[in-house]
Amino acid sequence: MKTTTKNQYAFANSILIALVSAIFGYNLYQAIVHPDQSNIAISLILVVLTSIMVRKYGYKQVKDKENN
Repeated sequence: MKTTTKNQYAFANSILIALVSAIFGYNLYQAIVHPDQSNIAISLILVVLTSIMVRKYGYKQVKDKENN
């Protein structure tokens, strides 16, 4: 039985989600504590782009099982 992954973007999307979450969280904190230093608009753009990438390519690996 051979197992292959069909979604080659799953690992990259997982890293992208973690990175954008950290950036968004930091900028949200900055918007609350120091409003003059926040870049919340850029973070929201990153969140939207990440959402589009995850919807298009998915974030879970799909395993293909072949029965021999």
